[in-house]
Amino acid sequence: MSEVLSCTQLVKNYNEGCDRLEVLRGIDLVVEQGERIAIMGASGSGKSTLLHLLGGLDRPTSGQVCINGKSVDRLSAVQLGVLRNRSLGFVYQLHHLLPEFTALENVAMPLLLGGSSPAAAAADAEMMLAKVGLAARLSHKPGELSGGERQRAAVARALVTHPLCILADEPTGNLDRQNAEQVYELMLELNTELGTSLIVVTHDTHIAERLDRMLLLTDGVIEQE
Repeated sequence: MSEVLSCTQLVKNYNEGCDRLEVLRGIDLVVEQGERIAIMGASGSGKSTLLHLLGGLDRPTSGQVCINGKSVDRLSAVQLGVLRNRSLGFVYQLHHLLPEFTALENVAMPLLLGGSSPAAAAADAEMMLAKVGLAARLSHKPGELSGGERQRAAVARALVTHPLCILADEPTGNLDRQNAEQVYELMLELNTELGTSLIVVTHDTHIAERLDRMLLLTDGVIEQE
């Protein structure tokens, strides 16, 4: 297997007035191709912060993040944006679909931003929406979809570029148990089919136990693996 994402001695601090808040205190992590990792921990333990740093959405106070072998701190904002678009997919607790666009248009967006032609982007988006069971909902806008359907569309959008790794932050936190199970099953099926790595921040032990590794984040460090 090859390494797709890693961090070395990752530190993140925030200044609050005269105080310094230490959120992450030296995290080392290597994610291999196709690997499935759960990150667990109490609220405020730094789970989402770690995910944002791994995804290049925020800069660390110190330490290094590498995406597909490229060190994030050596890239310009434009270069980082291109690397993120090609290498990573993101799924959040809220779907973040654009309300004025259809499911097809939302899923095609990362491809268009990556330089695909409108026709090619639409064809790939339609194929991915079919994989997540939304072939009959292509022209529906987010407001016309159920909660589970919106989250499945968000998963399709994250996977449509065939990224190396998906970063998912409580991706089913707003869904009932049945819909949550369906979305997770879908993510695991596509992980196997496409060979995409998966990092999931979750509070759900039942979900975490189905992945390859479970990391417990406590007071800014990985306490247990």
